[in-house]
Amino acid sequence: MSGADAPERWVRAALGYQPRDSGLFRAALTHRSAAGPNNERLEFLGDAVLNLLIAEQLYRAFPQADEGDLSRLRAQLVSREPLAEVAAQLELGSVLRLGSGELKSGGFRRQSILADALEAVCGAIFLDGGLAAVEPVVRTLFAPRLKALPDPATLKDAKTRLQEYLQERGLALPRYRVERIEGAAHAQTFRVSCEVAAFGRRVQGGGSSRRRAEQEAAERMLGEIGSSDAPDRRA
Repeated sequence: MSGADAPERWVRAALGYQPRDSGLFRAALTHRSAAGPNNERLEFLGDAVLNLLIAEQLYRAFPQADEGDLSRLRAQLVSREPLAEVAAQLELGSVLRLGSGELKSGGFRRQSILADALEAVCGAIFLDGGLAAVEPVVRTLFAPRLKALPDPATLKDAKTRLQEYLQERGLALPRYRVERIEGAAHAQTFRVSCEVAAFGRRVQGGGSSRRRAEQEAAERMLGEIGSSDAPDRRA
């Protein structure tokens, strides 16, 4: 799709929205590497608009989810990768204006550029028609992904799940300890132990950082104690 009115035609065809100020959408679909008004400011605005609308949809769709669950679910929809995937499905890259360097390096396929441009387009619709105009666009674009979201509990990391598992049973929290660090400074492997005294279990995990090693150890501990019995201190 080419020509001066390509952004406006794309918005109508891909999003079902009729722009009033075509200049907004030309800017929204112009990367900072190209000459003229670009989409950086619109991206800033669109990020806020998207987060608000997605947060509202999640709030209504998951009435039992707590704040942490809702935040993790939102990240499944409005982080760089999912936004870039939505943009690619809309063939947004075909109407992006890029500088010669970005064009030669395939910038129209780069996740960060696609995600930013989609946010900018949402910002442009908000300025052009208000929240009432952008809300149905966002709802339509993200409805399949919203419907496919997993159970919020499955998005929690292993350390959080292990902590909650123990707290629900009134048991002491796990103890993590770095057992050793292997390898050269630029390629270290951390070996961390995780101990749950109430179950009499101690496991180890490894990773390129202490955090990753602790997560692996926690995951192993969950596997160890998943079918075990331990005293319930709440009784």
